[in-house]
Amino acid sequence: MMKGIKSILILLVIASFQTAFSQTVEISGQVSTALDAENIHVINKTAQVFTTTNTFGGFKISAKLNDTLQFTSIQHKLKEVVVNANILVEKQLDVHLEELTYSLDEVVVGRMLSGDLMEDVGNVTGSPITAKMLGIPSYQGKLKTQSERRLNEATTGGPLNSLINTISGRTKELKNHIKLENQDNLLYDVRQRTETLLFLDETLPEASRTDFFYFCSEDNDFVARCKGKSDIEIIEFLKEKLVPYKANLKLENEKD
Repeated sequence: MMKGIKSILILLVIASFQTAFSQTVEISGQVSTALDAENIHVINKTAQVFTTTNTFGGFKISAKLNDTLQFTSIQHKLKEVVVNANILVEKQLDVHLEELTYSLDEVVVGRMLSGDLMEDVGNVTGSPITAKMLGIPSYQGKLKTQSERRLNEATTGGPLNSLINTISGRTKELKNHIKLENQDNLLYDVRQRTETLLFLDETLPEASRTDFFYFCSEDNDFVARCKGKSDIEIIEFLKEKLVPYKANLKLENEKD
């Protein structure tokens, strides 16, 4: 009788551990590196979700036991971590990335610049260099963000689940969150592509540039004028926004 009770208790303990470790949890992580720790891609290859690190190398991502997390950046060596029981229990992961170095022969790429922004941009030929062309490990497919995955769960979990999320406002909130994420991603891309070219012949203190790009993103036409557009078209839009921004900046300085 006692042996039978012990066997049942052992089975219950094993079942509880299996249930706990099969659940998805949110893991808080920290990436350390000798280089810039911001915007490093953190990809859950198993669950097909991803995120990026913040300014200090911090990140949060959903995972379960035995999921594979991949850390990629053009400046760092590829690293993969398999989620084990210890990571799940602590819900914490610290990762150190090593610098990726290249040894290249000295070459001259492209044409010499004339100093005329529009002429130089117009003379650019050929395809842009990508991580794939350079042989740098990187994920080539399109992954859902955590917000997109949550929205999918909220709208595809059956009619009752979908109705509850609609009535509670959760579906609308997730859609708005995705919209803001997409706008932030577009803003980051626009700045990375155009900042150097824009300020070759335009003056604006570096301390004001971040505020300027956010000023541009608040324009109702920001997405329409920048998404899927060429650098020349985007720069034209940014130059238009520089005029009122500089005027506002001048008024603020006069008040001070």
